[in-house]
Amino acid sequence: MDSTQKNARIAGLLYLIVVLTGIFSLAYIPAKLIVWDNAARTTTNILASEFLFRLSIVASVICYVAFLFLPMALYKLLHRVNKTYAIIMVVAAAVSVPISIVNLSNKCAVLTLIKQSDYLNVFVADKLQAQVLLQLNYYNNGIQLVSVFWGLWLFPFGYLVFKSAFLPKFLGVFLMAGCFGYLLNFTGNFLYPDYRQLGISSFIALPATIGEIGICLWLLIVGTKQQKVNS
Repeated sequence: MDSTQKNARIAGLLYLIVVLTGIFSLAYIPAKLIVWDNAARTTTNILASEFLFRLSIVASVICYVAFLFLPMALYKLLHRVNKTYAIIMVVAAAVSVPISIVNLSNKCAVLTLIKQSDYLNVFVADKLQAQVLLQLNYYNNGIQLVSVFWGLWLFPFGYLVFKSAFLPKFLGVFLMAGCFGYLLNFTGNFLYPDYRQLGISSFIALPATIGEIGICLWLLIVGTKQQKVNS
């Protein structure tokens, strides 16, 4: 296996780790445990599945560590296409990692609240449950903020994929469109309180989903079509 194919496989493997752990911690766990308008039920769900909630935090850490190394692997693969765009891609992705990890402290705070330590006895049950949901809302707001960078890195990445001679151009188009999808959803969520009820956020996020899962599988299974690189 030549170095280009090896770099593609490494990037694909890192991307697969990001995708799987991201789906588990950002989609599966919230859908299973969190009821955003019911603090008591949410707290009960977490207490009943505490290990699953803890596992989601571990999965998030793995996801963010993999996401730190992913753009570096992609840089090795794509920097010859356009070095400036490759650097921007790495910076935009890397900036999101410390923000994401710090944001996990809100999830860790939930674990502290449900421990029912003696010093928490000053809180009656409903107030403690409200604190649990409040911390989860803090966490969710942090995810919305960091999603700006999850979107921004996709544009230079998509451009590099599109301009390369060894990766599918259509995936590059989906990745670049995915950048604007992230930004539109961020803007909608923060400017319009009932934005999610419109039911369009999942459709707006579709290009990013297709682009990211598509390039992940392509790198992992197909690799690169050839070693020629456009200037």
